[in-house]
Amino acid sequence: MRTVGIVDYGMCNLDSVARAVEECGGVPVVTDRAKDLDVANRIILPGVGAFPEAMRNIKERSLDQILYEQVIDKRIPLLGICLGMQLLATRGWEGEETAGLGWIDGEIRRLEPSGEDTRIPHVGWNEVQVIRGSPLFRGISSGRDFYFVHSYHFCPRADSDVIASTPYAGGFVSAVQHDLIFGVQFHPEKSQRVGFQVLKNFLTMED
Repeated sequence: MRTVGIVDYGMCNLDSVARAVEECGGVPVVTDRAKDLDVANRIILPGVGAFPEAMRNIKERSLDQILYEQVIDKRIPLLGICLGMQLLATRGWEGEETAGLGWIDGEIRRLEPSGEDTRIPHVGWNEVQVIRGSPLFRGISSGRDFYFVHSYHFCPRADSDVIASTPYAGGFVSAVQHDLIFGVQFHPEKSQRVGFQVLKNFLTMED
């Protein structure tokens, strides 16, 4: 059974993520402490809110250093969810230029309406089109609907880091992967059975 460190940097209701991990067969540990993350087999970086505030909170808790040791040095698989996915980028432009964790080269930009019926923030169910094979989407057909709540999106520099996209606001990247670092713009914990399958895939994939 996988021990899943759910990173608490003070900007997310983590109960729903922890419950979903438990439903999917993992042992959730909500924490901001190095000793807890040190024993985790998997790490989830969730998040709801603004990019600059999130990065300030992470640095104030020295979580950037702690996570670097686990994810980059020790190669513990990590899944970023929503804002957590965006924090993986090189920089964000939400209100001000802010350096991200820098683990997947790219920038976070605001969604731009593609028509009069395009509402920002993007809230609700929308399809996720799988672009290339990834263990994260094992057993999940392309075009399934997931639940989104966001106003910004990830613009990776390399196409090879993109594993899924969503046809809204001109199209945006909805899932990324670089080595054992994964990110999804949607909320798997709020996406019912198909979202839980993403979490199960993350828990059971080979390191």
